Amino acid sequence: MNHSIIPGYIDPGTGSMLFTILIGILGAAFYSIKMLFIKLRFKIGGGKVETENKTIPYVIFSDNKRYWSIFEPICREMEKRGKEIYYITASPDDPALTCDLKNVKAECIEKENKLFSKLNYINADIVLSTTPGLDVYQWKRSREVKYYVHIPHAASDITLYRMFGLDYYDAVLLSGDYQIDDIRALEKLRDLPAKDMTKVGIPYMDEMAKRLETAPPAPEHPRTVLLAPSWGKSAIFGVYGGKIIDLLLKTGYHVIIRPHPQSFSSEKELMDKLMKEYPESDRLEWNRDTDNFDVLHRSDILISDFSGVIFDFSLVYDKPVIYTDPKIDVSVYDAWWLDTPLWTLSALPRIGRELTEESMKNIKELIDTCLTDSQFSEGRKAVKSETWANAGKGAEVVADYLINKHKEITNNREG
Repeated sequence: MNHSIIPGYIDPGTGSMLFTILIGILGAAFYSIKMLFIKLRFKIGGGKVETENKTIPYVIFSDNKRYWSIFEPICREMEKRGKEIYYITASPDDPALTCDLKNVKAECIEKENKLFSKLNYINADIVLSTTPGLDVYQWKRSREVKYYVHIPHAASDITLYRMFGLDYYDAVLLSGDYQIDDIRALEKLRDLPAKDMTKVGIPYMDEMAKRLETAPPAPEHPRTVLLAPSWGKSAIFGVYGGKIIDLLLKTGYHVIIRPHPQSFSSEKELMDKLMKEYPESDRLEWNRDTDNFDVLHRSDILISDFSGVIFDFSLVYDKPVIYTDPKIDVSVYDAWWLDTPLWTLSALPRIGRELTEESMKNIKELIDTCLTDSQFSEGRKAVKSETWANAGKGAEVVADYLINKHKEITNNREG
């Protein structure tokens, strides 16, 4: 999967302020009318009423199909334990809709106004999501939800969400102590109630690692370089254009280019231009596989920018990376509030080398050094220990947390 270190998500704030106000007014009116109707039915029925709005124990909300890899291991673990999940997705081709899990009841709500109307009034004990911005944009806390739980979708800084992205969650499931420290610091600065934070690990990386363990060795192949940039003006193609492809081809190595999926919509003109100027050959291939397992498995080294695939490749496949300076402007992110440096910026030099205008001139030497220098192997071990708690057991720990939290909610309700 090709995640962003600066976690990407569908920004609910893209709707206009007037639309948000209108939805809020209509939603409040709808809720009032609904409650009045229920009360009338209660009186007419002599004190007995059956409501369709029964409390759902567990809800998962995914704003994009690419997060199924985050939730699938959790859903499978909950299935083993006989727990039903109501899964709401915004993608009509989300794999959750056709998965083989009988206890996953998936529904697609593609239209944004209908989606948020559903979410803002849903009746559930627990809602689990990767989407930040709860109660900040159009996605509001439902008064009928007891507990909102966030789980990140990358092994990186939790403060690289847009400001206030996690402020109104009740709990955050994390993978490293540095993430907990940063959230606690933000809570103190903003005088927020302390969230429930638990180190669960990274379930999707656990699944990648298990798959790798059982996969046959990669077939014999020439030294292979995977170029997997993110998208935008600060990404590799935005900065260097086709120059980096020229230099990689001159190394004599096999080159695989795997752009971020968003590039083909947000930067279509650039992608069309590059694919025309650098057509596929026996030394160059363009990769757009939905599943990135094969391409990561057969690549020897990765070149990327601020794409989260850096940590997938380095920590799961135990291979070196070359990265560009992210040049992160933190002014719109939670990190702006903190004096502590970003963990990501301390991790990258330990797992690979930085690509600069100067070093790019000798990119073959840079690649060879990364592949042979033992310091990066040790660096990967250190970084893994800092950001990948409960390796191999993440989904089990998440399921334990959700089930125990639900028992607590149920006991409080009955008590």
